[in-house]
Amino acid sequence: MHVSTRFPELLRGVAEVEVTPRGVRPHRLPAWVREQFPDGQLLSMESQPSGVRIVFHTAATAVELVTHPTRIAYADTERPRGRIDVYADGELVMRDVLDGGDRIEVDLSTGQTAFQPGEPHTTTVSGLPAGRHRLEIWLPHNEAVELIELRADAPIEPDDARLPLWVHHGSSISQGSNALAPSEIWPAVAARHAGVELRNLGLGGSALVDPFLARVIRDAPADYISIKLGINVVNLDVMRLRAFVPAVHGFLDTIRDGHPEVPLLLISPLFCGIHEETPGPGAIDPVSIGTGQVRFLATGTPGDVTLGRLTLQVIRRELRSLTDRRAADKDLHYLDGTSLYGAADAAELPLPDGLHPSPEAHQQIGARFAEYAFTGAGPFVR
Repeated sequence: MHVSTRFPELLRGVAEVEVTPRGVRPHRLPAWVREQFPDGQLLSMESQPSGVRIVFHTAATAVELVTHPTRIAYADTERPRGRIDVYADGELVMRDVLDGGDRIEVDLSTGQTAFQPGEPHTTTVSGLPAGRHRLEIWLPHNEAVELIELRADAPIEPDDARLPLWVHHGSSISQGSNALAPSEIWPAVAARHAGVELRNLGLGGSALVDPFLARVIRDAPADYISIKLGINVVNLDVMRLRAFVPAVHGFLDTIRDGHPEVPLLLISPLFCGIHEETPGPGAIDPVSIGTGQVRFLATGTPGDVTLGRLTLQVIRRELRSLTDRRAADKDLHYLDGTSLYGAADAAELPLPDGLHPSPEAHQQIGARFAEYAFTGAGPFVR
């Protein structure tokens, strides 16, 4: 059996890896960000390797990946475990549901947490046909993992081929909340449709026009860039209109410092009924605690946009206007998020928790985005 721990040269979609006593932990944000702003929510989300893949060539018929997951769970609420997807030459060959690992349980009623340690998990792929294959192992989008060992019954070789690189930043929807599996979060669906490489900077609760995220994107290699902003700004109630618009201008200006001519797509929020006309902050509906399905609600006053309070409708209007005022930038484009998921889609495929799309909606959003951005006269067609 051939054993590899050379994960850094096999990983795609990461900023860097951290050496741990067990192995290595992939990080989607660099250490300087984590040190500059060690926010608990941000650190938790960036350590969940949404969009991260282990990619290599091998003639093996059997492969094993040993990981140690860490998950966040809520008392009295069922949350699906993370999964690992394995593709051989572009075809899904197995989907492995994680078990074991460490569990951090949060009591939503009290805010208290409890830590329960667990054992490593082994993903086993067997019965691969003879011959050399390109394997792509998608790591879970909703659990942190340490990578311990990769084993195969033939040598493992890095994949040196590089597809065009798409860098995407967004909220928990872009990270993949409610998606079935890591290769079925909507950015992954779009990337697989379009045949491009994905670096996913979808960060749950953390798409807040943070300057450090703009610097990360500025410094990252990229052939295409998309930025999806709005829902977190509303449901955390972090800004008023006067601050929001200049902050987005500054965010785009910073990206342009490193990528002056890369196609750049600004995406406004998807439809979300609770925040269309009602400002934040958002909150967990206390009635839903303990029911098995947490739901979210808006706590602002419906229709109140006085003093610059933000709703999704206000944000869409302002992002479109902002893009129009930057007309000199011919490579900047605007996409209304409701063209990916609108009111009619919410009636057909409702948001299960009032905030995040269903697995079926992730598929639809990804396919629609790929059709818009990567075909015909789309902004990412060059």
